[in-house]
Amino acid sequence: MLSHPPKLLITVTCIKEGAVASFFTPTSQKPKGRTIWTERAPDEDNPETLLVGRYEPAEAGKDDPSHRVKRRKIAAFDFDSTLITTASGKTHASDPGDWKWWDPSVPARLRQLYHEEEYRVVILSNQGGLKLHADPKGSKGPKNLGSKERERVANFKQKCGAVLAQLDIPTSIYAATGRDNYRKPRTGMWTEVCDDYGVDPAEVDLEGSVFVGDAGGRTAQLRPGGGDDNSKKKAVTAKDFSCSDRNFAHNVGIAYKTPEEFFLGEAPREFARDFDLASYPAPAEVEDGNHKNNSKEVIFERKNPQDLILFVGPPGAGKSTFYWRHLKPLGYERVNQDALKSRARCLKVAAELLAGGQSVAVDNTNPDPDGRREWVELARRHGVPVRCMWFRVPPALCEHNDVVRALNKSMNPEARTALPKLAFNGYFARFKEPKAKEGFQDVVEVEFKFRGTREEYVIWGRYWT
Repeated sequence: MLSHPPKLLITVTCIKEGAVASFFTPTSQKPKGRTIWTERAPDEDNPETLLVGRYEPAEAGKDDPSHRVKRRKIAAFDFDSTLITTASGKTHASDPGDWKWWDPSVPARLRQLYHEEEYRVVILSNQGGLKLHADPKGSKGPKNLGSKERERVANFKQKCGAVLAQLDIPTSIYAATGRDNYRKPRTGMWTEVCDDYGVDPAEVDLEGSVFVGDAGGRTAQLRPGGGDDNSKKKAVTAKDFSCSDRNFAHNVGIAYKTPEEFFLGEAPREFARDFDLASYPAPAEVEDGNHKNNSKEVIFERKNPQDLILFVGPPGAGKSTFYWRHLKPLGYERVNQDALKSRARCLKVAAELLAGGQSVAVDNTNPDPDGRREWVELARRHGVPVRCMWFRVPPALCEHNDVVRALNKSMNPEARTALPKLAFNGYFARFKEPKAKEGFQDVVEVEFKFRGTREEYVIWGRYWT
């Protein structure tokens, strides 16, 4: 607030006459932006995380022929670093007006897509820096959003409104603010687009549609430098921060292009995925009586009348699934820290089970020898062998499995939530390869292979991270 009357008077004398008139105009009579905003939730149990802005030009009425076209081709675009970039040159915009078109050709090309090529043009953007609602499940309970969080949303809306007004074609922007099914490469935003524009997903011209975004997993590239003394030097084109846009297009089943390819006609660059579905094909089903199994391979063989099986593997490696499918049918009892809440409780329950003559599977991560030693000593005290099952699964695959489980109730019997990246980094920072000399009867390596049903693979076999 301004607290000095003289300064206030000076400021007022500089306000234009039109602005003064607008100030005294009733709100209902003030001109409004043409972007209408709504918020949407991924399901009934969670708050709204998708921010949607729909823009209609003033002249786009029912009599506009282009407005009546049934558009089955969709041209979808990422927002930042694809359609726009900062005018200041900063990584992040300093204010709502800090933007310019990524290339001068962008707006004309988008208008051409809509008016001449009969595309539905939409914008699909991950905006994890925005927050629409406080977390109702937070450790401190629900609370109101802070002023900075509300300001970020308001600034984003203001910037989008300006961009869409300058583009001036019927379009919508979808901004995913959470880490749920709306977030690319997941396809929740695509579903919303089809619903909003009354297009059956099965009727979309997938071959004619395209998604353009800068997150294509492109690898770093050397290019010739410039200047007299630097002519032999090489400059590096940085690698992409992720492959989420390319993976989103794969999930939807449409073509993918980078902004350079789509707007500038440049040749594609090499790219790489940390996790590639091509390495994990759909399972081959084998008839077995009245059931269909993925294979008849023997994954686990029991060697002892009673023993303790110690799992070693990161979160999301498939340890719990392995237990339920292969060890539970053999009579093993499960000890799991997520269920028992503490390591001490796990050791106590395992001791009771071993004393009662039961075999035990310890379904924890157990990354280092010091932690594993406690279990070896426990087994020795009860006179039973201890075997190690080592789940050799790379980090990117673990994160994929974790998100699939968290976002799909049919594959999440224990209702686990997605883990933060810190949980995976922490495991691999502490991990030491298990050795038989630690006291194990043997160390069995378990390589990951999708062993679910065909129906489960339809869910699993998409990009989720």
